[in-house]
This record gives sequence, C-alpha cells and structure tokens, in this order.
Amino acid sequence: MSRRVVITGVGCVTPLGATTESVWQGLTEGRSGIGPLTLFDASQFPVKIAAEVRDWSLADVGENPSRWEHCPRQTTFALGAGIKAATMACIPDGRIDPARLGVYLGCGEAFEDFPRFIRSICDASGAGEFESANFTETALRIFDPDAEREYLPNTPVSHLAALLNAQGPNANCIAACVSSAQAVGEAARLIRHGDADVMLAGGAHSTIHPFGVTGFHRLSALSTRNEAPSTAIRPFDRERDGFVIGEGAAIFVMEELEHARGRGAEIWAEFTGYGSAQDAYRITDTHPQGEGTSIAIQRALDNAQLNSDEINYINAHGSGTVLNDKVETLAIKRVFGEQAYRIPISSSKSMLGHSTTACGAIELAVCLMTIRHGVVPPTINYTTPDPECDLDYVPNVARESPCRHVLSESIGFGGQNAAVIVSRFDERAPGRVATRRAA
Repeated sequence: MSRRVVITGVGCVTPLGATTESVWQGLTEGRSGIGPLTLFDASQFPVKIAAEVRDWSLADVGENPSRWEHCPRQTTFALGAGIKAATMACIPDGRIDPARLGVYLGCGEAFEDFPRFIRSICDASGAGEFESANFTETALRIFDPDAEREYLPNTPVSHLAALLNAQGPNANCIAACVSSAQAVGEAARLIRHGDADVMLAGGAHSTIHPFGVTGFHRLSALSTRNEAPSTAIRPFDRERDGFVIGEGAAIFVMEELEHARGRGAEIWAEFTGYGSAQDAYRITDTHPQGEGTSIAIQRALDNAQLNSDEINYINAHGSGTVLNDKVETLAIKRVFGEQAYRIPISSSKSMLGHSTTACGAIELAVCLMTIRHGVVPPTINYTTPDPECDLDYVPNVARESPCRHVLSESIGFGGQNAAVIVSRFDERAPGRVATRRAA
C-alpha cells in the first residue's frame, strides 16, 4: 500500500514571527531575526547573539500560559505551532477518528535548568569547584520534580497528542539537526503504509541557554560577530565563520489525500519524497565528499519518482560553517551534475538562525510558502563568493520563480542526513517512474 500524502495545515513560531504571513514577509524582504542575546546574561560569553523568538506567548493561540509555566521553551513552541496547524486544517472539528490521528515530532534535549544546577554546586564549595558531596543536596533544593519531567524530549509530542486527542502513532525523533525533517518523512511513511490517516509532524527546539551556547562554541561552530548580529551568519560566503543559534517550531498536518478530500480540507502541497542516510564517518564532521547527503537527496528523488532536472528550488541546510557549506555544495553537484548550476538554492538560516532539531521543519515550511507564492527567498549576507561554493545561492534579494517541486535537505551532527520533497498539488500523481540521467 502506498497512499498519497498532502499537507493541509501549517503552524510556525520563529524569530521572524509566528504566522506564515509574517515569516514569509520577513524572508522575502531579506530581514534578519538575529540580535543581541537576551534570554540570559551573556556579557561574559564569547558569543552574545542569537535568533530568539520574541514577543510571543501561548495566549496567542488561546492557551493559558500559566498552565505551561513549568515547560521549556521548545514545548511552548511545539504547542503553539501544533495548535495553529490543527486549527488551519480543522482538526478539532470532531470528524477525524482519534485512533487514526497521530503525532511525530523532532524535539531535542532541554537543558535550560542544568547550568544553574552546576553553577550552584560549584558556588557551594566557595572555591568555584565541583564537589560531589554537594550534588544530592543541591539537586533536591533546586530541582522541581514537576518541572524536571517536562525536560524529557518526548514531552512536547505527548502534550500535543493529549490536547488533540490524537490516539494514533506517537513518536519523537532525536537525530540532531535532522530530527524534524526525519520526523516529517517518517510520519509520511506511516500514512502511506496505512497506519494513520492524519499525522501532525514537525519539530521544535531551543538551545539558547548557557549550556547550549557553550557547547556549540566549544565545537567552533558559532559565529562570533557580536558587533553585527544581523550580518553574522553568512552561508556559502567566503567570509563565513559559523552559525547563529536560533529557536522555534514548525508543525504540519499531513493527511492521506482521499481523507483530506472527504473533509473538504484545503491542500497546501503534496509531500512526494523522503530520503535518509548516514555518513558513518565522524560524529561532528560531515563526510568530505558529501556521501550521506547525496545519498539522502537521491533517495528522496527516487521516492518522489522525479528526475534531477525537475527540482525547481533547493532550500539548503546552509549552516554557515566553513566545512558544512563546502561539502553540501559538493553533495548537490554529485546528485544534480551540471543541472546544479541552474537550480536556485538558498539558506533560510541566514535570517532565522539555526534552530537545531527544529530547522528541517521550519525550512520545509519555507518550501511550502515558496510553492504557494512562486518566489524564492534569498540567502542574505552573501557578499564574497567562495570558489568552493559556486552555485546559485540567490544572493541577498528574493527572486520570482514558479516552483513545482522543491527540495529541502538537512545535515546533522553524528552524520545523519535527510532530504524531503514537496510538490504543487496536482490531481494527477506528480511523480512518475523516472528515467535517470547521469549526475
């Protein structure tokens, strides 16, 4: 059994806004969501910038914020995006069998309270050193059991299922920066294989806390252009020096086509392709030849039954690190050959920052808006071409470009890769048994 999967609802919470309209306007205007870090005192940190979600509350979607005050930011983002998507798709109207409605997210670890705990243990010694004797005493004093259970990565998916009475398949994927892209792809498989009719799929995350900033900086992954936050992250530019941490969520209602038709649901696009692959190389470095990335892209094309010359736009992982952008460019060339030079490619992270486990879902939302509006968003801060990154990255200015099939690919620490394809909805199946061209 292989059933067609369409997208009937989209919800997002991002540094550029919490509606598809505000996000799209910001992206097409080339506006940066990056600014000085305010969620904690970063004055003594080497990195003082982030792409924060500002001026947003669960009250905006009708929830009482005090009910969720013990939850980490990623949970509130997931609930906000999920409620928006479900409302758009009319999920709460009671016409969906709860046992056929599931949730599959890609949410990560939440360490928001951990740095305070470690600091308190060290402070208790009077010498700023860790003392194991203080561990239990300090933990019992600082940690609130009701709050701590909320820091498990699977709590957002459980809360969303409870809110929507989704009694079908329920899972959370943790695969670093690939998590939410993989969650969306696996959710589509569940629908295609008949295990569910409707899935809420996507992801949420926030690592804008002392532990997250310190960890990524120690990996030499973050830009330190603190004096110019809006131009700090420069994907594919020769002067790039790392990414900027972002946060947020994007969640979609994915639905079997006939089920959506039966409800009279509006169809945003069709989910046509998904591929996943592992570099099996190193924990932090991608394969130098882009092996896993190119395999994931090719598998997504095969799954969609599309030729490589049928992709009209690629939303790249485009993290802005020296190694990643070079290898990603190489992987795209391996799959698309000379056609790679004719495909518009851009990095939404240049404006939204890198939202870690949520980035794949947020960037898929950008792909849906690209199809809907026929405009390709730019890669901002692209000023100095890199000979090793020589493709069309849509520099600095959005471009009108009608798109039928668009690809989004994600690359994660640990070597995981994922690629997804969405297509403008056509009553006829948009893919076909493709005659492969040599890449």
